[in-house]
Amino acid sequence: MFEEQLLNPDYHDRRNFTSGISELDEYIQRFAAQQSKKNIAVVRVLVDSTTPHVILGYYSLSAAQIDVMQLDDKARKKLPRYPIPCFRMGRLAVHSAHQGRGLGRLLIGCVIERCLEAKKQVAAYALVVDAKGNQAKKFCEHYGFIACYENPMTLYLLLGG
Repeated sequence: MFEEQLLNPDYHDRRNFTSGISELDEYIQRFAAQQSKKNIAVVRVLVDSTTPHVILGYYSLSAAQIDVMQLDDKARKKLPRYPIPCFRMGRLAVHSAHQGRGLGRLLIGCVIERCLEAKKQVAAYALVVDAKGNQAKKFCEHYGFIACYENPMTLYLLLGG
């Protein structure tokens, strides 16, 4: 059974995580624990309960804001003309040995669920992500993310009313 857990650098095997994208691998191996400790990002990992130290995938989440002018016309008309509070999914990756099994979709679901839960305590209009390439952009668009006007590699997903 899959479980989502906070990254524990002393327990989870970051060193052997490989997604096929060096920037994402380097992040979990070298920077995720530091950013978590400094409260820059919360990093959560997906594991199988039978081998809970092996990271199948991960994501990072932090607070953010977006310029209202980056949003689509419909959203922009309803909002004030200053930066809008959001959550930022900084990274999302699935181990190369487990790609194609729907774990990316599962992780996106975990991120959205976590944002909706946090939104009950702290206001946030959308989930923002900076796609690291065209494949990542298409992945996000598949799940309803919309490209920002000035930077189409930055996408957002409205978090409801």
